[in-house]
Amino acid sequence: MAAAPKELLTGLLREVSRSFYLTLAVLPRSIRSQVGLAYLLARTTDTIADTGLVPVTHRLTRLRLLRDRIAGRSAAPLEFGEMARHQGSPAERRLLENCEASVEWLGTFSGEDQERIREVLHIIISGQELDLGRFGEATPGRIVALQNGQELDDYTYRVAGCVGEFWTRMCRAHVFPQARLDDAQLLALGVRFGKGLQLVNILRDLPADLAAGRCYLPRASLEGIGLTPPDLLRLESWEALRPVYSGLLDQAARHLTAGWAYTTSLPWSAARVRLACAWPLLIGRETLERLRQANVLDARQRVKISRSQVRRILLKSSLLYPCPGAWRRLYPAPV
Repeated sequence: MAAAPKELLTGLLREVSRSFYLTLAVLPRSIRSQVGLAYLLARTTDTIADTGLVPVTHRLTRLRLLRDRIAGRSAAPLEFGEMARHQGSPAERRLLENCEASVEWLGTFSGEDQERIREVLHIIISGQELDLGRFGEATPGRIVALQNGQELDDYTYRVAGCVGEFWTRMCRAHVFPQARLDDAQLLALGVRFGKGLQLVNILRDLPADLAAGRCYLPRASLEGIGLTPPDLLRLESWEALRPVYSGLLDQAARHLTAGWAYTTSLPWSAARVRLACAWPLLIGRETLERLRQANVLDARQRVKISRSQVRRILLKSSLLYPCPGAWRRLYPAPV
């Protein structure tokens, strides 16, 4: 039986993303459900796209069915039971089994909020479709790479940068509608915020992606240092790769710095939103620092921030919030 909206938000969401659930829990009630539902639907489409046991054409068909249902172009009930049975994770099985309930929940929000949720999911799904088109037939023996930096930038926008826009518009509508802010600048910083977080994920997950035949490091950049995507399967390629990888780490750091500028430009009274923004940025910054010290091609050395470290970041940032100067110094300016 499909879960009720409250159970979807408090139960299923906690199962599919413990870290994001912490962010969601601190958000103001006025946007918590909208952001939570958008995340659930995005995780559902991501689960469909990543179900490797199902042929690419079938995954694309199901993505399009869900896309049309979310957009309101179709009223046909969704039933993904067969695909759910291919999931190794119980939480992802539940995501697919409750997909119809999630879409029905969308209809309970205002027309303006429905449109915001539909817009961000349309962009996210377009990125997932592009990903399947590029990498759908990739294997460890046939690694497929993005062609250039423009493709990487476009991908990070479609799957995460657009979330910064969605987040900003939702907050402007419900949390601080009267605040005097430069909306164009805020949207631009929000896009960079999302791109930065996604680029951190890409750089951290490089070995796992290569093992699946996917290379998000641009082929043009690799060719410039005399490497090909299959070369990245060899640990000894690290020294040659280091300049390109370090450049991407720097790019991610600049995006995260823009994300901190986004966070500190929000009204001080919007403490919950500012904390919800600060947490992934502080975790992302710590992840980048660790990546700089690792040979990322060595899958045995996967960089990950421990739960205790995450708790320390959350506690410290919360305790320092009443002290504006100390709180701003949580994210030092780049040298």
